[in-house]
Amino acid sequence: MSDQVNLKAEKRDDMGSAAVGRLRRGGMIPGVVYGSTQDSYAVQINANTIKDILRKSASEQILVNLQIEGAKESNKLTLIQDIQHHSISGEILHIDFNAVKEDSEIHARVPIELTGDPVGIKQGGILDTLLHDIEVHCLPKDLPDILRFDVSELDIGDSLSIAEVEFPEGVLSSLDEEVLIAIVNETRAALSEGEDEEGEGEGEGEGEGEGEGEGEGEGEGEGEGEGEDNKEGSSDYGKKAS
Repeated sequence: MSDQVNLKAEKRDDMGSAAVGRLRRGGMIPGVVYGSTQDSYAVQINANTIKDILRKSASEQILVNLQIEGAKESNKLTLIQDIQHHSISGEILHIDFNAVKEDSEIHARVPIELTGDPVGIKQGGILDTLLHDIEVHCLPKDLPDILRFDVSELDIGDSLSIAEVEFPEGVLSSLDEEVLIAIVNETRAALSEGEDEEGEGEGEGEGEGEGEGEGEGEGEGEGEGEGEDNKEGSSDYGKKAS
């Protein structure tokens, strides 16, 4: 299950792009705390601290216990709902913290890790991963860090669906049961090799058929020729005898 991480934050009142720019240049990241039962307000957090926390986590959607200086509630359990990154540098620009309650269900995306080597790979197949994370719903205490699913029994043509995997206790998938997580397919090389073998088999069959036809034709031609010669020979003999 996911551990709650403590993170210090400060409530901020300065808004606008100029204020946010100064904030980032000072090594801080702007954010917002919101929830269904509370008013939203802006916060700021230390950039290096949040980067270190995320570096140790398999997912960006993690539970964080915000210790907010200057807010009415100094401690607030939140789920990192969204992180905005710079499109080129990848630097964190903004973080959304969703305030949650211990006894209320949350929705979060949890990364998938596939374990084991499928038997189909040994026979020339390839494992195609169709999902890299799954949206789940559960209580905050039950939120897993990662979902591990065994694929070692998958043969060529076999797949693994939501219905076939076991989720941790208290955790349910938000996806339909028939959604596929992974599948073992034949490689293009194997498919191409099979097509080549079929083509060679068809070519051999056609060659044999043509050879038989030619032999029969030649035999018939020779027989007809011999018959005509015999008839002519008999006719000449008859004339001489008379």
